[in-house]
Amino acid sequence: MTPPRQTRAQRLAMRLARDVVRDLAVEHGGGVRPVQLRRTDLDTGQIEQVLVPCGHTLASVCPSCAERAKTLRAAQCREGWHLDTEPAITPDDPDDEQRMWIEQRAKTQQRRDHADATGRDTTELDELAGDLDEQIARSGVRGHVLPARPARRHRSTRRRQDTPDLPRRPIEQRTIGKTYTTPDGKTFRPSMFITLTCDSYGAVTGDGTPADPSTYDYQRAARDALHFAALFGRFIQNLRRFLGYDIQYFAAVEPQRRVAPHVHTAVRGTLSRTELRQVLAATYHQVWWPRADIVRFGEGNLPVWHEASGCYVDPATGEFLPTRDQALDAIGPDDVPLHVARFGPKFDAQGVLAGSRGAARCIGYLTKYLTKHIGACHQPTTDAQHAHAERLADALRYELCSPTCANWLRYGIQPKNPRDGLRPGRCKGQAHRRECLGYAGRRVLVSRKWSGKTLADHRADRTAWLLATLGITEPDPSRYTWEPVTHGDSDHMPPARRMLHVVADRITWQQALDEARRRADGHSPPDLSATGTAA
Repeated sequence: MTPPRQTRAQRLAMRLARDVVRDLAVEHGGGVRPVQLRRTDLDTGQIEQVLVPCGHTLASVCPSCAERAKTLRAAQCREGWHLDTEPAITPDDPDDEQRMWIEQRAKTQQRRDHADATGRDTTELDELAGDLDEQIARSGVRGHVLPARPARRHRSTRRRQDTPDLPRRPIEQRTIGKTYTTPDGKTFRPSMFITLTCDSYGAVTGDGTPADPSTYDYQRAARDALHFAALFGRFIQNLRRFLGYDIQYFAAVEPQRRVAPHVHTAVRGTLSRTELRQVLAATYHQVWWPRADIVRFGEGNLPVWHEASGCYVDPATGEFLPTRDQALDAIGPDDVPLHVARFGPKFDAQGVLAGSRGAARCIGYLTKYLTKHIGACHQPTTDAQHAHAERLADALRYELCSPTCANWLRYGIQPKNPRDGLRPGRCKGQAHRRECLGYAGRRVLVSRKWSGKTLADHRADRTAWLLATLGITEPDPSRYTWEPVTHGDSDHMPPARRMLHVVADRITWQQALDEARRRADGHSPPDLSATGTAA
């Protein structure tokens, strides 16, 4: 039957077939950018094509993978927040193979040091030591037997005179907070949910825009955002010293409506608001970088790359620019830091009990924006908000984001690890991207002993639950080899074909999971199989 004739407007109103496939993949929890791998069974020689999720954490790239990552972070937060026993982190004892490689490495190091002391060539022994280090790593040992310790610059750690001192207690080897007992004998161990913000840069209106843009301190706002992660690290350090135990935390960084970063923090254990106010007042982060107040090279007068020396030179005099290390050495005892970052006086702190409705709400706050870029959490909708975002971007353009930032050239200093093509105002560092709003750190900050597990361990727990629910035995990983399928391979599947496989695989998986749940409830469904290729 011939379809009825349609107008151009009617045809444009119809959904594209590939968009429908993508929507179905998202609806069934499948990744929209599956990665094709080739799996070879070493026992049988059978080769299979397996589609695995891309693992991206942004919903704008892959909604399904981002949602899975968000759910995993929520589980990680929930498991570690209200622990009432110390997390067991006990390394395994070394096996015979690891002992053997370590013994060989010790003998080689002794021979190498003896040869160096007597003036003999150590090239062969250095190569042998490198080979042994690789063997040690392959045997399952973490870290290095001879860790490299680069030279560090040391500055005076004397506290600022405008900052109150904190009492410093010896840190106990525990991560569990205080237990409280009610008059009727019941015990409970609450934890805390703390929100910290940046200081004020000027009065703002209800939509987060400055009441007077001409007096709003955009430079300080930009620098606070650039060093926000370091400031939070200093806060945790002070908090541990003040409370006297290894306090654990799960924190998420997101922007306020005024586009300044703030941090939500789940803390195991409690402290009073007075104590928290003391720690905040005593917390600061000093940025001891060379001065960046005088612009020496503007547009049209930029330093020139000297290929032979691998350095930049002054275009007028031909002299080499001082390196960043030389500029750091020039900082004298009477100089002041380039910037001092502090938290604002306003904060929010509330006690939270395990399993309560408040705990679930706080976990929702912590994971609410994890699937978005930090700059996409609050989209500007008015002209004033757009102008505010533009002014902050302009302030960040020439700020120094790291030792390798191209903007050092603007102030007559050679950045660390210079290379040809660096241009001030065009630094490719993450902090200078508009969607990052100056913050280049990790969105989720988790202490090492939060739950006693890594994120990979939590992911493995979810996989083990799924396999047990479906009644599938986990295959031996040593039985298979994996390799990526590239565009030029004969078995490569184009993206559209991969998406169709994803939809079919996810439907099969979902059906198998539903039937397994019915079986667990006592029903007798017909047998269904599940493939192992879901994305």
